[in-house]
Amino acid sequence: MATVADIRHELTDLADPLRAARLSRFLQMVPGGYGEGDRAIGVSVPDQRRVAARHWRDLPLAETVRLLTSGVHEERLTALFILVRKFGSGNDDERSRIFDVVLAHTGHIDNWDLVDSSAPYIVGPWLIDKNRDVLDRLARSNLVWDRRIAVMATFAFIKAGDFQWTFRLTDQLLRDPHDLVRKAVGWMLREVGNRDRAAEEEFLASRYQVMPRVMLRYAIEKFEPRRRREYLTGAV
Repeated sequence: MATVADIRHELTDLADPLRAARLSRFLQMVPGGYGEGDRAIGVSVPDQRRVAARHWRDLPLAETVRLLTSGVHEERLTALFILVRKFGSGNDDERSRIFDVVLAHTGHIDNWDLVDSSAPYIVGPWLIDKNRDVLDRLARSNLVWDRRIAVMATFAFIKAGDFQWTFRLTDQLLRDPHDLVRKAVGWMLREVGNRDRAAEEEFLASRYQVMPRVMLRYAIEKFEPRRRREYLTGAV
């Protein structure tokens, strides 16, 4: 059985102070930034994925949860990579426990890379054939990461051809104050459009003029230049 200490030892061996400094700036782990208070040690994402691939089978769930509550960013992200692998290979009971772990620890899934590496691969897939009211609760949360989790979870539904919850949460978050939520909403609308352009444009028709600019730009990023200009100038 692997332990948290084993994972930490491997990650420490892979750490790079220069990469840590760059990551701290990139993820705003600075005073006043959305990642303030976090700490990076400078392990690349591919290296973290390799550590997770080596240990996801033999690291018990309780130890994975301990890793998820670490004060080191890369340790939390590695824990999420492990949880995604466990979820993908687990039975319903195991998948249910992992889903519950994620929802119980959203305060530690506290940057956009952590959310985006887990919500579309655990939260969304678990809810595919279940009651999804928890997403409404997350979307109403004061915690920005809860709101981003709610939106990013719908990626799993979009891949299955189900767009209604993306639209539903967009309406709830249309005036969200946080840039990271606005970008996530726009991104998911873009993913809808990648699969059904008419459905996205029908949804945008009565909303695009009141959307935050960054949300709209993300949503129409793949449109033809002329069509993008029409949306941006209000000429649709």
